[in-house]
Amino acid sequence: MILGIDASRALRPASQRTGTEIYARHLIDAMLKLAPGLPSPLSIRLYSDVAPDEAARQAWQTAEWRVMPSPRLWTHARLSLEMAQRPPAALFVPAHVLPLWRPPRTLVTIHDLGYLFFPQAHPPRQRWYLDWSTRWNGRVATHVLADSQATAADLRQRLAVPANRISVVYPGFIPTRQRVMDPDRVQATLARYGVRPPYFLYIGTLQPRKNLVRLAQAMARVLARSSAERPNAAPPMLVLAGKPGWLSEQVLPPMAALGLGDRVRTIGYVPEADLSALLTGAAALAFPSLYEGFGFPILEAQACGAPVLTSTTSSCPEVAGEGALLVDPHDVEAIADGLWRLLTEPALAQRIAALGAANVRRFRWETAAQQVFDVLGQMGVEK
Repeated sequence: MILGIDASRALRPASQRTGTEIYARHLIDAMLKLAPGLPSPLSIRLYSDVAPDEAARQAWQTAEWRVMPSPRLWTHARLSLEMAQRPPAALFVPAHVLPLWRPPRTLVTIHDLGYLFFPQAHPPRQRWYLDWSTRWNGRVATHVLADSQATAADLRQRLAVPANRISVVYPGFIPTRQRVMDPDRVQATLARYGVRPPYFLYIGTLQPRKNLVRLAQAMARVLARSSAERPNAAPPMLVLAGKPGWLSEQVLPPMAALGLGDRVRTIGYVPEADLSALLTGAAALAFPSLYEGFGFPILEAQACGAPVLTSTTSSCPEVAGEGALLVDPHDVEAIADGLWRLLTEPALAQRIAALGAANVRRFRWETAAQQVFDVLGQMGVEK
């Protein structure tokens, strides 16, 4: 029996990967490792619009590849044609949209409904396509995976997807993300980015729904309090790691207008090899996002031993467990107070970090892959 998987998003270059692309790559990797040990034989066929990179080619040798370049409409034209001509027993789409022509059994992951809660965060054409594709997935898929209970609730309440067609499968955390034990490596990484401790670190796209203007306003209060109460201590920095996204002009100029100068530093996209060091050296991850379907940076920080400050909204409390200081993301004073406490109360910061390190163990790609195979078995795909 052949399981087809859309691997197109998993093969995006590292600098272009967001949470959904990371999810697809690691989940496919875990599924391919588990497949040979399933009770019944199951072959996996991977579909992509580009040839696999060297890492994928080496790691995914057990899969059959169907590389099908197409200048446009790859999913709805080229992949649809493939489904019509050589349909697998089932098709799994972990990070995109189901093709118009598809086999009778389909499984799809819907990561979040952020476009419904923050429509202004997307260009009009992208917003229209997100709405159409998400509703299409929810309507035609045999079964839907959600990254969190929060997203599952959104699917039921906002798109009327029946509960019996939704399964929550938590992603894992990036296995290479771990605390850097070599202080020289941490210091060298900080020096390369012009970062001086103590600092709070934000990871993610620079866009309005990440709540960065309020975070910067909170940082201004922390700096004022630091100047008044700790005049001899080094003032903290806020470091923003991520590329500007849609409507970043609504974020960056208001932040600059606060006059914080080099105490707020934007360092752009950070390569995989440097993120662990930046997280290891951080006083805390500052992640008061207004909406998340999951929230990978929370787990990344916890895996590196960094205390986490995040929101009381959407999936953030669910993912963070007890390993975070939760704040109302709409309350600048609450964000500022949380940052100050993590900066000046070492016992609290250590307790949050320890709870985070324990929490991250709940999230394993092997577990996620097994749960996906369990759902496929319930759909009639042999396990």
